[in-house]
Amino acid sequence: MKFTHRAEYPAAPDVVFAQMCEQEFQDAKCDATTTGTWKAGVSSTGDRTVISTERVLPTDGLPDIARSFVGETLTVVEVQTWGPAAADGTRTGDLNLHVKGAPMTLKGAVRLSPSASGTVHELAGELKAGVPLIGGKLEKAAADPLLHAARTETDLLRRRVG
Repeated sequence: MKFTHRAEYPAAPDVVFAQMCEQEFQDAKCDATTTGTWKAGVSSTGDRTVISTERVLPTDGLPDIARSFVGETLTVVEVQTWGPAAADGTRTGDLNLHVKGAPMTLKGAVRLSPSASGTVHELAGELKAGVPLIGGKLEKAAADPLLHAARTETDLLRRRVG
């Protein structure tokens, strides 16, 4: 199923990206979206920046069918690999997310681009559950918690750059 999220920030793309790359921001993002167990890191090699997180999330809000696959918690591993900024400040990256021990992935792209009021941050990907017959139900069940996490990250980032 398609998964999208769009946010706007009142700062230029380079300011937004710099804040996203702060370890303190990644820690705050993880703390706000987990059970309290996470790992986060930011690394750069050449013109590539990798932001990676591993978060343990509760499954109490998921349907029974989803919990039967992952248990009482699930571990979400997310890796964003960003390229260099273009001349206008636009920056794009690859998004890869998977759930440890479950056939659930989100693969797509992330983009920061300048706007009249600052920056537009867009995420577009394909959420897939590789389970015959019930994959669609699992995808729908996973979409809400992922969207909640994206909105939480947006709120935190907006407060830091606003």
